[in-house]
Amino acid sequence: MLVSTARTPADLDAMVDRRVAGLPLEHVLGWAEFCGLRVAVDPGVFVPRRRTEFLVRQAAALTRPGAVVVDLCCGSGAVGVALAAALGRVELHAADIDPTAVWCARRNVTAAGGRVYEGDLYEPLPAALRGRVDVLVANAPYVPTEAIGLLPPEARVHEPRVALDGGADGLDVQRRVAAAAPLWLAPGGHLLIETSERQAPRTVEVFARNGLITRVTGSGELYATVVIGARPADSGPPEVASPVSERGD
Repeated sequence: MLVSTARTPADLDAMVDRRVAGLPLEHVLGWAEFCGLRVAVDPGVFVPRRRTEFLVRQAAALTRPGAVVVDLCCGSGAVGVALAAALGRVELHAADIDPTAVWCARRNVTAAGGRVYEGDLYEPLPAALRGRVDVLVANAPYVPTEAIGLLPPEARVHEPRVALDGGADGLDVQRRVAAAAPLWLAPGGHLLIETSERQAPRTVEVFARNGLITRVTGSGELYATVVIGARPADSGPPEVASPVSERGD
């Protein structure tokens, strides 16, 4: 992959040196392969994982062409871009709190016809999206704080902590996403969050507490778990529960 990407022998030497020094391969290449796409990934930006392709597949199965899709904690924008590519046409919006990620995501998402916003979770989204979102996807950070040190160095050294740290039990950001989701989802709309198999029962509780009809699905091949919550199709104005923990994404 390095050889095929390098433009000159000098480029290749420099890329090999950066990889030997521990920089993630995707940061050296400047892109990651995700759902059959080459997604631009700049240094300091969270690298999309192969297991997250399962999140994309689950979201695609619930999304119709022309749907309103929001990708929260978007990082490089890989999830939203992959959904747009799979469906051909969606109204795509993405947001992240990290300026470096937003800069990178704009390169990917704008090319897919979408828009990217910088800010904390829903805060930067246009108010006109409230009650209109058909599919809300969030690969929110879910690593417990004490487990950060156990991650491979490519992650804990070279990826932003804000993209990894989910608080004491790993669910802080998920709580905040789920608490406000009913305000943004259209009746019958879906929220999909990637989590771990161990954390899934607690994520289900968080979804249910916020009035979402919830189920869990997983892939043994990709070691992936996704919790899916639907806003009832006949629901009136939502009553939103207060999140247990206040933490940025």
